[in-house]
Amino acid sequence: MWSDVVDLREFYDSRLGQVTRHLIRRRIRALWPDLRGQSLLGLGYATPYLRQFRDEAERVLALMPAAQGVIRWPPEGPNLVALTDETELPLPTYSIDRVLLVHGLEQSEHLRDMLREIWRVMSGSGRLLVVVPNRRGIWARTDRTPFGQGHPYSPSQLSRLLRDTSFTPTQTARALYIPPTRSSALLSAAPAWERIGDRWFQAFAGVTIVEASKQLYGGTLVRQPRRRRPAVILPFPQTATRVNREPAD
Repeated sequence: MWSDVVDLREFYDSRLGQVTRHLIRRRIRALWPDLRGQSLLGLGYATPYLRQFRDEAERVLALMPAAQGVIRWPPEGPNLVALTDETELPLPTYSIDRVLLVHGLEQSEHLRDMLREIWRVMSGSGRLLVVVPNRRGIWARTDRTPFGQGHPYSPSQLSRLLRDTSFTPTQTARALYIPPTRSSALLSAAPAWERIGDRWFQAFAGVTIVEASKQLYGGTLVRQPRRRRPAVILPFPQTATRVNREPAD
């Protein structure tokens, strides 16, 4: 079940959310140091991590699932977000070089269909970067943050899921060793927590970050064709919007 977009926005507006964004963003940048000339898609609720690439990538856009809701992004300038069905992405085949999936894999009820759609829109040399709650981490054991929602994964579970959907894991990173606390003293020490945790306590990180390439010959992605519904493009909203998924036929 998807988290509500309003709850996600409120979390990232909080002090804990700002620290979280900073720590995860550093790991993402280490894995993707240069996206010049690349097209980048953020799927789920990835907008807190896209800004660092806006002046670098050739094109940046975001898609938010209908069951989650949508918020305009960025606050300044033209809107770059659309509302869509995560299993029917309104993008041409082989049109995206990089896909950043955050607050998506652990919450989708149709995760394999979603991954197949990501596979479809990615270019042959494309890369997928998935951020998910770590099953053994503290963050997955409390519902006070979005990382305590949905289904957490161990690194081996995530690797197996990606391989089963024709992706090949290429790099792994971890983040969020600090407890999910509102204590200003602990949050100020977050960089030290990250250094110590990454050296000695990797198994207990709050999130696992896995990059995967597109496996072109490892399997088939054939499925029954479905009537595509257009994405809802939002050039105007300043507040959150919720759209319920249509019932299956």
